[in-house]
Amino acid sequence: MGIGKKVKMYMNFTKFRLSALVILSALSGYLFVGGNDGLEMVYLMLGGLLVTAASNGSNQIWERELDILMNRTGKRPLPTGEMSVNEGLIVIALCLLPGLTMLYQLNLASMLLGLAAFVSYVFIYTPMKRISTWAVFVGAFPGALPPMIGAVAATPSGELGLVAGVLFFVQFVWQFPHFWAIAWVVYDDYQQAGFSLLPSKDGRTKGSAFQIVVYSLALIPFSLLPWLLEWTSNVTLIVAGSCSILFFLQSYKLFLSLTIADAKKLMFASFIWLPIVQFLYVFDRNLPEIKNALPGAKKEVSAPLEASEKTTLHLNSICLNTITIKN
Repeated sequence: MGIGKKVKMYMNFTKFRLSALVILSALSGYLFVGGNDGLEMVYLMLGGLLVTAASNGSNQIWERELDILMNRTGKRPLPTGEMSVNEGLIVIALCLLPGLTMLYQLNLASMLLGLAAFVSYVFIYTPMKRISTWAVFVGAFPGALPPMIGAVAATPSGELGLVAGVLFFVQFVWQFPHFWAIAWVVYDDYQQAGFSLLPSKDGRTKGSAFQIVVYSLALIPFSLLPWLLEWTSNVTLIVAGSCSILFFLQSYKLFLSLTIADAKKLMFASFIWLPIVQFLYVFDRNLPEIKNALPGAKKEVSAPLEASEKTTLHLNSICLNTITIKN
């Protein structure tokens, strides 16, 4: 096999394009809290890319016998025999270990969060996909970690806090309509492999569409949390609010039609919504307020005078009065 085909095969095995989308989310979290170190950004993006690639490759090894049954996955390297399982394991190790090492260069918390994302995605979410519709809920946790990792990477103390938590929950809520839209589009393929990932076990029903609508509606207030906490300006209120309302309307359209075409529109809308809103936060950020909300941040003293300053002024006043009396 030529080098070009080999590279293409590895990119297919690690879902390179999906991995690239994930690191953009991590970068937005890093920039939002004020990160600006070039080397740190390299560690974050390359480390995140490699850990995500390892997760995707592990998923394909786990599901290699099921991928043969589905049209969209039947041409992956393992089902076609282009790659052996042992080769796949080597690729995963060569991605995971350097990836975690790079995240560790940022701080311990970033590395542990990256490891948690890998373990929960590969060993909990992946096998659960054939067991319960709750797999989507479980998978939403590792799926929402990238912006949190980015925020923690740029936090001086390397601790979790309110800012990282808010960024996490925005992406966490987004996961549900995003993934259910995908599951709606590829429902027939998923059925071939025994996956039941729509919220209703009956598949493409009003019940499933209703839950998509509910989470899309919930995304409106969640997307405005940075504005409510005064971390962004009214630009976020207008732009993020408008994007979220449009997203909700598309989900409602799916609820009315129950068609694959409308599910596909919602799926593409979700791919567009996330980077627009996340980088809107970055460009519209109120950095002093964000810094004050980070763990270990020193609050500005609002009192006009510290106690020591008051004591000094009082002593000066006594001295002046004494001089006046003597004169």
